[in-house]
Amino acid sequence: MPPLYLCIFLLANALFAATGGVLIAVVLISKRAMVTPTTENIAPNLLLAHAPLDGALFNAGLIFLTFIVSIPGLVFTTQRTWFKVHSWMVLGCIIVTLVIGLEIWYSTLKTRVNLAVMWDAHGPQIQQLLQERVTHLNNPYVSTNTDTHRQWQCCGYMTTPFHPDSTCPDAFAASAKPNCDGPFSNFANNFLDVVFTAMFGMVALDAILLLCGLVVLKKRAEEERYRHIDEKSKYTRI
Repeated sequence: MPPLYLCIFLLANALFAATGGVLIAVVLISKRAMVTPTTENIAPNLLLAHAPLDGALFNAGLIFLTFIVSIPGLVFTTQRTWFKVHSWMVLGCIIVTLVIGLEIWYSTLKTRVNLAVMWDAHGPQIQQLLQERVTHLNNPYVSTNTDTHRQWQCCGYMTTPFHPDSTCPDAFAASAKPNCDGPFSNFANNFLDVVFTAMFGMVALDAILLLCGLVVLKKRAEEERYRHIDEKSKYTRI
């Protein structure tokens, strides 16, 4: 049975590796969903598509590489070099994850401006899906009401003209509906709040792993010191 401090390190290291898998899954699912967008998945996947996905993939790769580096450190119980390298790499993961989280958080400070650029960057198909978007009650990223679903029922974005569809068939119908900047920005703020909070949660988990790794280093340094003392004692007796 390994000592308690090592068991805690193993648990933190496994959770650390799992965060890398979550990052890769989110990126791949988002990119696949954008191939066939629907009224239900268009908004979250559009927001994720404009998030730093390449940075997330790089972070996931760094996480897996850091996890692999920890394996020799666990196998060679008398070595500390691998754990030193592992600790520095965990610190690198903390910095990268924190930067991504701060970038997403900063984008929420100017949501409407960013969404206007995003809206203009996509063609009529995407804009029509956003105008017709349906938000179900089980969606965790928006507040809900007493209806089984809530449609955005909006036309255009701020000064951008609307595109005719079932929601906005003509200018008269569009004039009776609000612009999409309100519901879209509200959804984006709530959704991105969840995303950057999750990133900051990963930073906290990385910090716990870093502390666990430092504890392992300290314990191994003590074991090495005691081992040298025992060797000197045996030599003295001889």
